[in-house]
Amino acid sequence: MNDNPNAAANARSLTVLSVDRAMGRRLWTDRWFKYLMTIGGLGVIVAISAIFFYLASVVVPLFTPPKVDAQTSYPAPGNAQQPAVLLQADERLEALVRAQADGRVVFADFASGQPQAEVVLPLPASSAVRSSAAADRAVSVMALGLDDGRALVAKVGFKTSFDAEARRIIEPQVEYPVGEQPVAIDPQQRPLVKLAVQHSADGTTLAALTDDGRLWVSGLAVERNPITGEEKVQSSAAEIQPAPPSVRDVLIEFKQRELFVLSGDRELWRYDISDKSAPQLLEKVPLVGPDERVTALTMLSGGFSIIVGTDRGNLAQWFPVREEGTRFKLTHIRDFKPMPAAVTVLEPEYHRKGFMAGDAKGNLGSYFATSKRLLFQRPLSDQPLVRLGYPPRGNAYIAQDAAGRLHVARVHNEYPEVSFYAVWQKVWYESYEEPAYVWQSSAANADFEPKFSLTPLTYGTLKAAFYAMIVAVPLALLGAIYTAYFMSPKIRGAIKPTIEVMQALPTVVLGFLAGLWLAPFVENNLAGVLLTIATFPLAFFAAAWLFTLLPEAVRLRVPPGWEAAWLVPVVVLQVWLCLTLGHPIEAALFGGDMPNWLSNVAGIKFEQRNSLVVGIAMGFAVTPTIFSIAEDAIFSVPKHLTTGSLALGATPWQTLTRVVLLTASPGIFSAIMIGLGRAVGETMIVLMATGNTAVMDWSIFTGFRTLSANIGVEMPEAGVGETHYRLLFLSALVLFAFTFVVNTLAELVRQRLRERYQTI
Repeated sequence: MNDNPNAAANARSLTVLSVDRAMGRRLWTDRWFKYLMTIGGLGVIVAISAIFFYLASVVVPLFTPPKVDAQTSYPAPGNAQQPAVLLQADERLEALVRAQADGRVVFADFASGQPQAEVVLPLPASSAVRSSAAADRAVSVMALGLDDGRALVAKVGFKTSFDAEARRIIEPQVEYPVGEQPVAIDPQQRPLVKLAVQHSADGTTLAALTDDGRLWVSGLAVERNPITGEEKVQSSAAEIQPAPPSVRDVLIEFKQRELFVLSGDRELWRYDISDKSAPQLLEKVPLVGPDERVTALTMLSGGFSIIVGTDRGNLAQWFPVREEGTRFKLTHIRDFKPMPAAVTVLEPEYHRKGFMAGDAKGNLGSYFATSKRLLFQRPLSDQPLVRLGYPPRGNAYIAQDAAGRLHVARVHNEYPEVSFYAVWQKVWYESYEEPAYVWQSSAANADFEPKFSLTPLTYGTLKAAFYAMIVAVPLALLGAIYTAYFMSPKIRGAIKPTIEVMQALPTVVLGFLAGLWLAPFVENNLAGVLLTIATFPLAFFAAAWLFTLLPEAVRLRVPPGWEAAWLVPVVVLQVWLCLTLGHPIEAALFGGDMPNWLSNVAGIKFEQRNSLVVGIAMGFAVTPTIFSIAEDAIFSVPKHLTTGSLALGATPWQTLTRVVLLTASPGIFSAIMIGLGRAVGETMIVLMATGNTAVMDWSIFTGFRTLSANIGVEMPEAGVGETHYRLLFLSALVLFAFTFVVNTLAELVRQRLRERYQTI
């Protein structure tokens, strides 16, 4: 046979060339796949970073200080030497009004102070003004006390209209809630040297101190004849006897049910004036120590809290707290960062719990009571500040000093309610008996102060995860160990895919079943359900023990790895037996109704949609995730390790605990951490299966509210850019940070476990 050397050489060359081309394609593919994986990994990092920075960009404005701009000062419009009773501006900061103690109301341009209009109140020619007062700022009512024992009540504000070209026109408006004629307060017609006023749709209340030391309370109501339109003022008055000595200030709360009188340097007398004809003294409270003097008082919006300023610049908040039954005691709630000098004037905000303080050195401080926050503090003048004013939106300040100059500025102060204190610590809210963690973002009345504590929501998130993991971790890990190490391959081939398919079950379906079926079932069979949970592991051990007592011939008929199949009827029997015994147990021990017994006898609050229901439902949802990852980790342990251990004389259990679980521990730990992340971020189950009440109680029989469920419930209702909206983003950021920290720690632990046991 003649071989052609050239043909053979050509064939070898073609083979080498083909191999080289294949290797080149493989290297090219590997190189591009490496770049693709790198780009993908970087893309994930960039996406996560973008999410973080977006959440942070929404949240950061909550904690930034207010911005003050367009600051200016000018001589007070009108007679600058006359004390100002009321300072306020319109919502758009185009005009301001300054009501003087001589009865003149001056309207001026906000930015320049240029007078635009003036209204003279109808004071009697023979009378002089001796005192003045302003009601809650939201109603814009003032009163002037005269030297003949009468008082004139006026409502000062702005009237907005539009001309033919749709231009906005602001006009001064003065009304008289109880008539244009002064109303009589003191029958003896003595001068009124101290005055307080409060007004609402239900009527007007005046309190006045005469120059001879008598204190009067008068309630006024206007009745209108529906036919003639004639108005008639009905009054109810009484003298408070004995009057407090050395009265320095008088206040009436917004609902006109209580009167506060500052007596001397530091003592506050509180009266019940619900019945204007029969005032009753409730208590006397020292507001400061004996070496300190109260120099200013005001009531916050809503008329419940009193802000106290002293000659040392200290500021404090007081309000009545329920003690026993219907008895309330005026209580010191919180202190604020002091002013540099003695407080000379206080001014509450219109609709929020904020206030301003001016001191004797001309400094202005802006505070928010609920958040215990000093918003800003700045010097305005070298003269004491004597009168302060807010516009309705709280977006500016107006301050008059003792020299008769007005200082005005625009203030961007959208989120005063938020501080670390208000979000994470206990806050003592108005009408509460003690400090508390509360989330309540809305209410039905204007007296509401926002309650934005994220602590109960974070607590609820951890509580939900805790109970879910208690259920899921034992079931998932023990199931994974048995499935991967002991179970027959044939059964494993059916069981593992079935459990993994359970991960695809929508959580909204689980939440629906938990809320509408499981929760009522647990309530109606509470004793049986608790008995089932308590005896569940005992049933397994009992079944295993009984199995060992069977004759060997019977036991050998069960193929290795099929033992779990015989537990199915045991579990069914155990559940049926416990639920059957539950009702007789309830009848014998708990009066036939265990939930009612817990609530009314044991003092343990029971809610139908509670942590037990959520734990079972969320445990069912989390179990497949933990099981699948842990089972893969255990099954992936190299067979030579297990066979070598068995060959050296170790029992299967010794091999499992000392070789298999240690080798698989990084994967098992990852499974638990991923399951925890799933439980922390779960929304629909906790949304539908709990009462969604933001309470802090570890009881298994009460509900809770989680951060994720709160976002799902309230985000559609939150106004974009408002405090509520940004706090929901803060909730998301807390969840994000929690997941990031937990996953980072989990990865560090997993790497440590891998390094420790990789040599086994």
